[in-house]
Amino acid sequence: MIKRSMGMAALVLACAGAMSMAPVSAARAAEAEVKCDLSFSISGWSLIYKHASGSGTVVCSNGQKAKVKISVNGGGITAGKYRIDNGKGDITHVRSIDDVFGSYAQAGAEAGVVKSSEAQVLTKGTTSLALHGTGEGVNLGVSVGAFEIERE
Repeated sequence: MIKRSMGMAALVLACAGAMSMAPVSAARAAEAEVKCDLSFSISGWSLIYKHASGSGTVVCSNGQKAKVKISVNGGGITAGKYRIDNGKGDITHVRSIDDVFGSYAQAGAEAGVVKSSEAQVLTKGTTSLALHGTGEGVNLGVSVGAFEIERE
């Protein structure tokens, strides 16, 4: 009888342990599903070296938000001057707004005269940033560089 009650106690403890882990797993899954949106404006130039800077706001689905500074630096075969107003970015695979900040790898081909548009998908580890926006300027070329987002 003692063996049987010890077996039952072990079974009850195992079930309780499994049930107590379920909310933690659900919380981690919900935490991992944070999506953040970036609204930004940048202007820049390129002549072999590419540079742009601007500012924006990040707003996440968990209520976190921050004002941000944006900089783009790189190099390649490029030439031009451009401005993007009301740009948008979709940031995925983050757990909190802290995962948004840092440098994203960037590679792109640009072409435009007067009205310019840009769409790119950038990565920083497992975090993805899909950018899209329209603006004005003249730009032509192929470049590689970094798109950096910092707290203001």
